[in-house]
Amino acid sequence: MRKAPHLVPGDRVAIVAPASPFDRDRFDQGVAEIERFGLTPVVPDGVFARRGYVAGDARHRAAALMDAWRDPDIAGVMGARGGYGSAHVLPFLDPDIVRETAKPFIGHSDLTALLVYLTTLCGMVCFHGPMVLNLSRGEAGYDRDSLRRCLMTPAPVGELAADDLDSIRPGEAQGPLLGGTLTQLVASLGTPYAFDPPPGYVLLLDEVGERPYRIDRMLTQLTASGVVARAAAVVCGEFPDCDDPTQQLTARGVIADLLGEYSGPVLVGFPTGHTDGPALTVPLGVKVLVVGGRRPRVVVTEAAVT
Repeated sequence: MRKAPHLVPGDRVAIVAPASPFDRDRFDQGVAEIERFGLTPVVPDGVFARRGYVAGDARHRAAALMDAWRDPDIAGVMGARGGYGSAHVLPFLDPDIVRETAKPFIGHSDLTALLVYLTTLCGMVCFHGPMVLNLSRGEAGYDRDSLRRCLMTPAPVGELAADDLDSIRPGEAQGPLLGGTLTQLVASLGTPYAFDPPPGYVLLLDEVGERPYRIDRMLTQLTASGVVARAAAVVCGEFPDCDDPTQQLTARGVIADLLGEYSGPVLVGFPTGHTDGPALTVPLGVKVLVVGGRRPRVVVTEAAVT
């Protein structure tokens, strides 16, 4: 996997909007947080475009991404928000340019489509982490330490603290961490941009606002595709707003039912992506150690940047 150079204070980070439009006040607050973090946000004019439920024409959204990769003064790229629409831009991206100019890309949610594209098709390490609207909440919305260690330290991040992490299946396994939001992983199947991880990887699953039967449907499909069987371990996020308020069914219960006989460790409650508290940044494409049992944990054992 290709790794980008680590960021240093003052580096310029381009803000892109490949998915939905956003609230300008929250966006401005997030941009101010990037500055407090020590980086220089670069906001292109096109980022404020609106076209219904997406942030402008797909070709223009893709062009903004490619401009960020072509610009030698841009050291990293961060998404403005998720929502919907990232898959629209994939046909208009140039993987050769992305491979030649490795830069850290940070996002989650609908931007999972891009995380899959970058890791699977471009062979690049990228980051399942906060977007500008998450940063608008300050340190209540993102874990500053893990973001800094992932982007600015050319050494393994080590153990990522997760106080409410639960173990559904015990065991110990390691492999490159890959994945993202369940909806987007499933939506990619059968396309030229399908989530197609190698055997022995660690599957990261994140989701928000999907009822248990929908979690069941998507996880069943992902399993039927063979993607789950290739994984050495499964690490699930907190899945906020996914429990059924009337039938006492929970996302964790569904995951436990469907993965109860899984051969490797299965963890639930890892606070990355969609979470009610500060979200961890985790690198995708580098090796992690997953331990299930009495003290479940996730340990990043490989540097994510050079």
